[in-house]
Amino acid sequence: MLKIGTKTRLNAEEAIRRAVEFFGPAGYGLKLVEATPTSACFEGVGGRVEVVACTEGKETSIDLISEEWDYQVKEFIKRIR
Repeated sequence: MLKIGTKTRLNAEEAIRRAVEFFGPAGYGLKLVEATPTSACFEGVGGRVEVVACTEGKETSIDLISEEWDYQVKEFIKRIR
């Protein structure tokens, strides 16, 4: 299991939208099992990814938890920085 955080200049809603595109059916094909404007949870292929975003001033903190999707989570972080 990987727990990792990062910051981005995207607002929380945009960061979650990009997570859905990246991990969801149009991306890696994970099933979106829960979503709000500031969080998303994906499951599939024996693992899961959770993304939580919180806007703080001009930046947004992103916390991610991965089970079996560590490489892809790190790739997602590179894309939103």
